[in-house]
Amino acid sequence: MLKSNLLKNLQSRGFINDCTDLAGLDDLLEQTKITCYIGYDATASSLHVGHLMNIMMLRWFQKEGHRVITLLGGGTTKIGDPSFRKTERPLINNDTINTNLASLKSIFSKYIKFSSNFPDALMLNNDEWLSKLNYLDFLRDTGKHFSINRMLSFDSVKSRLQKNDPLSFLEFNYMILQGYDFYKLNKDHECILQMGGSDQWGNILNGIELTRRKNGKKLFGLTSPLLTNSAGQKMGKSLNGAIWLNEENLSPYEFWQFWRNSEDNDIEKFLLLFTEFSVEKIKELTARKGHHLNEAKIILANEVTNLCHGKIKTTEAFKTSQAVFNENIGSNNLPTIEISKEECPPNISIIQLLTMSGMVKSGKEARRLITDKAVKLEGKLINNISGTYEINDFVDPQKLSIGKKKHFNIIIT
Repeated sequence: MLKSNLLKNLQSRGFINDCTDLAGLDDLLEQTKITCYIGYDATASSLHVGHLMNIMMLRWFQKEGHRVITLLGGGTTKIGDPSFRKTERPLINNDTINTNLASLKSIFSKYIKFSSNFPDALMLNNDEWLSKLNYLDFLRDTGKHFSINRMLSFDSVKSRLQKNDPLSFLEFNYMILQGYDFYKLNKDHECILQMGGSDQWGNILNGIELTRRKNGKKLFGLTSPLLTNSAGQKMGKSLNGAIWLNEENLSPYEFWQFWRNSEDNDIEKFLLLFTEFSVEKIKELTARKGHHLNEAKIILANEVTNLCHGKIKTTEAFKTSQAVFNENIGSNNLPTIEISKEECPPNISIIQLLTMSGMVKSGKEARRLITDKAVKLEGKLINNISGTYEINDFVDPQKLSIGKKKHFNIIIT
């Protein structure tokens, strides 16, 4: 049975998947404050909701007085993490990496308090030390501690090899570099715990073993489960695209709507993972059904959006959703989809409008939705499957709705 309040809280909320020594870590957290970290490569201009579980873990550690490190993978991004990928990750140029890093920094600052006061947090970039390594010295001093036999035994590697998918020497180097990161953070900052998703288990073990071999110190690894919904589908990316954490990639309104439209069976899980309400309050919120559960969904959407985008954007998103629900057309906060005039015929059909906007995947789906009376333009139901519009009608934004949950402004420029 766990003793530390922190691990008991994380376990009761569903954050813990595996740990290299849960009892040992529990004892340590009962006795002292520690330094822990999670690493994030800059493979995109934003993180998505699939990353949010680990960010919340860092947040809980900081709230309990521990020192947290967010490690930006400016160096490892140049190599690419092969974990559970079917193909080698495309290489990213330095300019794109730097742009992505700047965006990630702004996201972390919303969740973690970076200040000179303890418990403080550090935001580091592994390019600061990885780019300075001498390759021959690194192979001699660090590479000798890694067993290829052991690396081949990791599930992330075996799954590639069993399918005869190629695994390059470059990707094997990634595992060594990430392991070196943990060793480096322990050496320079006394970091003893690395956390990450379950797909990072092998990489975490590499760092623990490397540190043990180089200086005999014991480190810990803690992983969170893969984030899935009640249907068992992997989250982070929806059927219509990723649920991004920055508003350049996904508007606060769309972010809010994602949580508001969660399935009933997911509400308790999401409240436990992505809000800071007590477990008891969450159980109370989700115990009732019907319209009371809808109230819980709104609370979920407000809380998660407030953490990610702030109070003002959350209030705007909520008011926009209310206006849309009540058929009040004139809301300027709906996400806007722009269609190029050059791509449009002089008279555009409603089928073309739906498909070109990306709101539906095919003309067949568009026809079905119209037949099912699920499409509205400016609040008016579309009944004519062959209806057309002049493109000049869309010089100003026009609200296009599919069902009760998907609402966008369409503009042709």
